[in-house]
Amino acid sequence: MSGNDQIELKFRLFDGTDIGPNKFDSSTSVGSIKETILARWPAGKEITPKSINDVKLINAGRVLENNQTIAESRMSVGELPGAVITMHAVVRTPVVDKSNDKHSAKIAKSNRCECAIL
Repeated sequence: MSGNDQIELKFRLFDGTDIGPNKFDSSTSVGSIKETILARWPAGKEITPKSINDVKLINAGRVLENNQTIAESRMSVGELPGAVITMHAVVRTPVVDKSNDKHSAKIAKSNRCECAIL
């Protein structure tokens, strides 16, 4: 496959809506594709990614890495020439800061009633 092949991709979001289809060069990195997804993310969604690291792209059951190109990451099984490839775009949930979480739990415990019934 040459580096200038055009691949048509569509991205399915968690709620079933789609972004695209858009044509990308096969040498385009997954990170660049995620930037395009962020730029075209529908307004008004309850869950919105803040950076490309908040988005996971899944193609044929595989999570794609930001440093891979489309050509390196796509699977040829089941793809028809000229067909639109649908990838799932999943928003990663933010990682909970353990130190902040312990502080919140400590505050919640201190606000409880500590009466003893005899």
